[in-house]
Amino acid sequence: MKAQILQHVPFEGPGHIGDWLAARGADIGSTRFWESPVLPDPAAVDLLVVMGGPMSVNDEAEFPWLVAEKRFIAEVVALGRPVLGICLGAQLIASAHGARVYRNADKEIGWFEVAASGAEPDAADTASRFPFPARTTVLHWHGETFDLPAGARLLASSPACRHQAFQLGGRAIGLQFHLEMTASSLRAIVDNCRGELVPGRWIQDEATILGHADGHFAATHALMDDLLDWLVRA
Repeated sequence: MKAQILQHVPFEGPGHIGDWLAARGADIGSTRFWESPVLPDPAAVDLLVVMGGPMSVNDEAEFPWLVAEKRFIAEVVALGRPVLGICLGAQLIASAHGARVYRNADKEIGWFEVAASGAEPDAADTASRFPFPARTTVLHWHGETFDLPAGARLLASSPACRHQAFQLGGRAIGLQFHLEMTASSLRAIVDNCRGELVPGRWIQDEATILGHADGHFAATHALMDDLLDWLVRA
């Protein structure tokens, strides 16, 4: 399996996704946009993972490589290859398919629960839809949200942000939250983004975020494994 990881900043790497890929003997390629925005042939990618970052998908003037990145994501999705977007990555999938990305009413930073969409799928939809758990606590670190792309199915929501997870077609999933975090990657994002940890309704402080992490990693990593297994089997 040839996996390509699109990484936007040094401190938001693949985390536990790297463990999943290594366990399956994947050939892992990376595009590190802060170093070089070179992208591979979309047809050579068996699995695409689009990571997070502090920039907006709308910052094309400041980060012109966003234009080529969105085009690349759309091409990989169109080829029917499995695609996973995390936080900014989910927003990029949405934007690449014509959906609007904009500031959410509240920033959401910390360990908060998300719930599976209440929509009742029919039998055909159930067979082709990732079975998101009824409720689970995940790490959030985002200030923007997005409209769902045309044809996308909502998978999960939270009180602070309705569009938390979506599926586009049979093999592309976007997550606003971070299932991939490990102790070291969580520390990295806290160290680089602690200026965002200001008092807010849906913002936890540093001690709470770090102190609760060990109690959630096993469940978030298991869900990450299930989602990746499902994507590559779908």
